[in-house]
Amino acid sequence: MSDLEKFAVYAKQVKKHLPKEAFKPAPARLLGGLAYLIVVAVCFLMIGLFPIHPIVNLIFSFVIGASFAALGFLGHEILHGTVIRKAWLRDILGAIAFWPLSVSPKIWRKWHNLTHHVHTQHEDHDPDAWPTLEKISRMKGFRNVYRLPLFIRAFFAFASLSIQFSVHSLKMLGIYLKEFKPRKQPEVLLQTIVPWASWISLLFFIGFENWLFAFLLPLLIANFIVMAYISTNHRLNPLVPVNDPLANSLTVTVPKWVDVLHFNFSYHTEHHLFPGMSSKYYPLVKEQIKKMWPDRYHEMPMSRALKALWQTPRVYFNQNELVEPYSNQSYGSLGNGLNPKKVKSRPWRK
Repeated sequence: MSDLEKFAVYAKQVKKHLPKEAFKPAPARLLGGLAYLIVVAVCFLMIGLFPIHPIVNLIFSFVIGASFAALGFLGHEILHGTVIRKAWLRDILGAIAFWPLSVSPKIWRKWHNLTHHVHTQHEDHDPDAWPTLEKISRMKGFRNVYRLPLFIRAFFAFASLSIQFSVHSLKMLGIYLKEFKPRKQPEVLLQTIVPWASWISLLFFIGFENWLFAFLLPLLIANFIVMAYISTNHRLNPLVPVNDPLANSLTVTVPKWVDVLHFNFSYHTEHHLFPGMSSKYYPLVKEQIKKMWPDRYHEMPMSRALKALWQTPRVYFNQNELVEPYSNQSYGSLGNGLNPKKVKSRPWRK
């Protein structure tokens, strides 16, 4: 069954149980974004204008960072066209929402909407898919990294979540910029440069200490929150030759108030099935999927998903195994059993 046929089967079965308004734009979502912008502005003023104890400023940093992440989740929704359909307004609002994370809306749509969603967990075509053992074997630096014990790699991998989104988005800029027509490339490039320039300029207006609390720490916090979701969205799932959302995506569960703050970003299988639907309706989609395909649907608490990420290596072998390259330890992916097991052979030798 082809990708389109797979999607058609799922979507057709679920769609007939959903209200018609689920497929219309939801501009009221912008009110949440406005609230976050006000919170960020107030925190900036408090940090920049008043002599506040560093511990209080640190609290402001967490509030700003959480707001940056939430704005990123809203930007993701906006750029899927589920809030506003007019392309020029969609891109403007998406640029504003993604400003804290300095992501170009045009690069995001090319990278995320048109590539990741089309080729989810395909080992060659998904820009967000984790590498296979075959690819790692050709990278000498990575081969040396995988000589380290798993718990050490896991520690540094989790620490790197605080920078991964920013680093990966810059990598995507380098990959996809050349795919735009030459006359469009300056505009696309400026959509990344201008936000970064604005944040760096802020340093000279408010001084390093205030800038540390107002932007740098919040950016690290926002990266970690965003990547905590993105890492659990797919990195426990198998690589797949056919884009099957029930096989290649994971929905994590968080408290209801967190879903409200994060625009239901936790409903990721639902998002991959209906990327053009406002996330406010994803609980209805989840209800139908669990009725129709309960044995194929993947969900787990966020804490358990993060624990599973910590305990498993990030190298794929035979698409549905996660392996330790220099040992005989193998772990199944979601749908294939996550428990460790011994295997008879590994392509690498110590």
